[in-house]
Amino acid sequence: MSTYTWLHIGAGSFHRAHQAWYLHTLRQMGKTDWSIALGNIRDDVTPILEKLAAQNCEYTLETVTPSGERAYERITSIRQVVAWDKDLSQLTALGAAADTRVIAFTVTESGYYLDTSFKLEQGNPDIKADLGGGHTTIYGTIALLLRARRENGGGPVTLLSCDNVRHNGKRFRQGLLEFLHLSGQSDLAAWAEANTTSPCCMVDRITPRPSPDIAPRVLAATGFVDAVPVMGESFIQWVVEDDFIAGRPELELAGVEMVQDVEPYEEAKIRILNVTHAGVAWAGTLLGIAHIHEDMEVASIRELAYRYVTDDVIPCLLPCPLDLVAYRDTVMERFGNPYILDTNQRVGADGFSKIPAMITPTLRECYARGKQPAATAMLVALFFEFMRLWHKDELPYPYQDGVMDPEAVHAMFEGEDPVGAFTADAALFGELAGGADFTTLLRESVALVQTLFHQ
Repeated sequence: MSTYTWLHIGAGSFHRAHQAWYLHTLRQMGKTDWSIALGNIRDDVTPILEKLAAQNCEYTLETVTPSGERAYERITSIRQVVAWDKDLSQLTALGAAADTRVIAFTVTESGYYLDTSFKLEQGNPDIKADLGGGHTTIYGTIALLLRARRENGGGPVTLLSCDNVRHNGKRFRQGLLEFLHLSGQSDLAAWAEANTTSPCCMVDRITPRPSPDIAPRVLAATGFVDAVPVMGESFIQWVVEDDFIAGRPELELAGVEMVQDVEPYEEAKIRILNVTHAGVAWAGTLLGIAHIHEDMEVASIRELAYRYVTDDVIPCLLPCPLDLVAYRDTVMERFGNPYILDTNQRVGADGFSKIPAMITPTLRECYARGKQPAATAMLVALFFEFMRLWHKDELPYPYQDGVMDPEAVHAMFEGEDPVGAFTADAALFGELAGGADFTTLLRESVALVQTLFHQ
């Protein structure tokens, strides 16, 4: 029997709680022809990879329902850990191997380095470095792997985005091809167009950063001393565009929804789950709350989330193959799970990427339908007040944002009209930026947020 490698770049908790679980489920069914090799672009997770390798690449996944029912499963789908080195030599060798048929990756919103027109942010230092031959971004890294693969005769390969970015496969492919042309690798771009596909997919499982109390529970429940367990909610979903150029695992047997068009599922998940999640985190932070489930105990936050989805998002997404009302209610229940202990810090990150990619489309579509997006504007206002706390160094935790310009944000809040400057930012709001109605709405929304969410 032939065996194939699924190379995954991005050794965070989400991959090990999500995609690795699906391939593990296939192996449990006797479908052992595919296994995962796990690596990373940077060396920031090297200790995790080393501990994982010391455990024969196996680890425990703990899941928990909203009622507190916990389950434990030893995940066995990762069969190789790719050691990091500054030249990414081992990652490159594996990416070039003929039996590697899928190269997948998990990238944050900011990791795509795309502006509102979906063009590469060529002024970004990371992109500049990679255009000069580096490999600190997903584009520089994939270019490195594809170049070696072409030279090695490795053949076609699927490049699979596994993250929350809308149209992730299309956006990644557009960014990669632009990167290759800008870096003088047009020949490699032509090879990639002929020898790779980039399916879109939608991924979903709330996966908090692992906390110290997981390992003791794993030990008590399983007897396994696990140095790198992960935990997540019991809910899981994966919807994938069926466009694999070099074969794929029988993912549908494990519950993956293989479809021709991911967009309806993607839009529902991004707008109803991801955006609401971020808004809840920003609101809770303003009230001095630490965890998502605690946020959902606050009536004003629950009402804000419910109104955003009901008043603005659902009308924008109809018609839809999903039952959006039921999906909304499921999401709200998941956010209230008190056993996940997901933090506002994790969920509230990368707001300067989330607004243009995830929130502005709803603003724009509401206006196009002749409706003022009052509920969505509240989320924008929450982020504005959240960033005001950051500016004053009053956030209760460090804020992470891959595309934020700290000096520009400080200058905005030190100016005469911070709200006006904020709403005029075309990078955030596109054609809505600076519009009289939109600016007035944001001023009103900021005032309301200051009333409702002032400690």
